[in-house]
Amino acid sequence: MADSRMLNLAHLLVAYSAEVRPDDWVVLHGGVEALPLIRAAAVEVLQAGGHPTVVLEDDETQAAMARVATEEQLAWTSPLEPVVYEQADVLMFIRGASNTRAMTQIPPAKQRAAQKARTPLMATFMRRSAEGGLRWVSTLFPTAAYAQEADMSLAEYEDFVYRATFADQPDPVAKWQEIHDLQQRMVDWLKGKREVVVKGPHVDLTLSIEGRTFINSDGHHNMPSGEIFTGPVEDSVNGWVRFTYPALYAGREVEGVSFRFENGKVVEAHAEKNEAFLLEMLDTDPGARYLGEFAVGTNYGIDRFTKNILFDEKIGGTIHMAVGAGYPETGSKNKSGIHWDFICDMRTDSAIWVDGELFYKDGQFQV
Repeated sequence: MADSRMLNLAHLLVAYSAEVRPDDWVVLHGGVEALPLIRAAAVEVLQAGGHPTVVLEDDETQAAMARVATEEQLAWTSPLEPVVYEQADVLMFIRGASNTRAMTQIPPAKQRAAQKARTPLMATFMRRSAEGGLRWVSTLFPTAAYAQEADMSLAEYEDFVYRATFADQPDPVAKWQEIHDLQQRMVDWLKGKREVVVKGPHVDLTLSIEGRTFINSDGHHNMPSGEIFTGPVEDSVNGWVRFTYPALYAGREVEGVSFRFENGKVVEAHAEKNEAFLLEMLDTDPGARYLGEFAVGTNYGIDRFTKNILFDEKIGGTIHMAVGAGYPETGSKNKSGIHWDFICDMRTDSAIWVDGELFYKDGQFQV
C-alpha cells in the first residue's frame, strides 16, 4: 500500500506548487528511484486535466556515459530539450538518487563542458519562469542514498522529508500559507531598500539590492521551501565569506569553501576538499564568478544539515548565496550555465543590516 504521506506530497506538488490546469503540458523529470512519487504525481496531473510526460534518468547510466563521452559529445544538447524548455507549461523535477556520488570520478573539465552547453536552456528556463509562462517545482523522493548522506535510516529520512514538506499534516496547504504570510512581511519591509551589510564569524560582506526585488519562496518552486531571496546588483558585492557546510554539485562534495569578492566578482576562491573542481566550475563562463542569488533561510522545521541543498539552504538561521545564473524576476541580470548554492550559518554573533537598520540577528528577523 502506498504511503499516504507520499500521496499527500504528490497532490501538494500538482494542486499547490505547480497549480496544474486543464490542458497543461506537464513534464515530470526524475530519477528511476523516485518512480513511486513520479507515478502518483502523473496520476494527479491527469486528474487535474493535464497531459503528463515522464522523463527518467539513472545516476549510474549518466556516469557511465560521461566516462566514455568526449567533451564534444558532452557539449551536445538533445534537440528534445529545447522543445521541453520552450513549450512545456509545467516542469516537475523529482529527484531520486541511487548513488549521490556516481559522478565523483568524472574529470571536472568534462562536467564543465556539460554545464556550459546548458547555458541557453538555463536562460530559457529563467526567462519563461520570470514571465510566468513556465511553472516549475523541484522536490525529491526519499531514497536510501539520500538517507545515507544525511546519516539517517531510510525510515528516519522519510519522516524528515514528509515533516519538512508538511505532507504528514492533514492540511499541508494551510501550513505553507502560514510560511507565506511570515515571509511576505519581510519581503514587504525590504521593498525599496538599497544596501545590505552582513557580518559574523564567517562573513563580512556588503552588497547592493537597489532596484532589486525579494521573492517569497513559499513552496511553489521548491518543496520544501522557506526562504526569501533576491539577485544582488552584479558589481556591488565586496568582502569575504567562509561557508559553514559542504557544498554538493554534480555529484561532487566541496568542503571548506571561501570566497573573496571585489566589485561583484569572486577574485579568490579556496576549498579544503575538491578545490580543483570548485575552480573549474567558477570558470564555466564569465557569469559563474558573480552572485545570482542572496537569500535568507526561514524554515525552522529543517533542523539539521543533510548534504542536500533542497533542504539545507532553507535551514532557519542561515543565509545562502548562489554563484551563476540569477532569477530575472528578482531583477538579476547575471547569466551562466551554473547555479550553485553555498550556505553560511548566522545563528551566533551574526547580523544583517539593511540601510543601516538591524534586520536580522543570530538567526532571527528583528523587524
